[in-house]
Amino acid sequence: MTSKELLYVEDALGHETFMKTSSEQTAFKLQDPTLASYVTELTQKHTELFNKFLNLL
Repeated sequence: MTSKELLYVEDALGHETFMKTSSEQTAFKLQDPTLASYVTELTQKHTELFNKFLNLL
């Protein structure tokens, strides 16, 4: 893996961490159970994406 590719993966990991944390916090604050459930699914999706990027290393 080139250094440029490594920088891209590291950047993507940072973005996925931010999105996961943001969606977790949002789901906790939401009062609508349907919307909270959807945002929780987004949290899981961002966790999966984080793990896929991590496996590239």
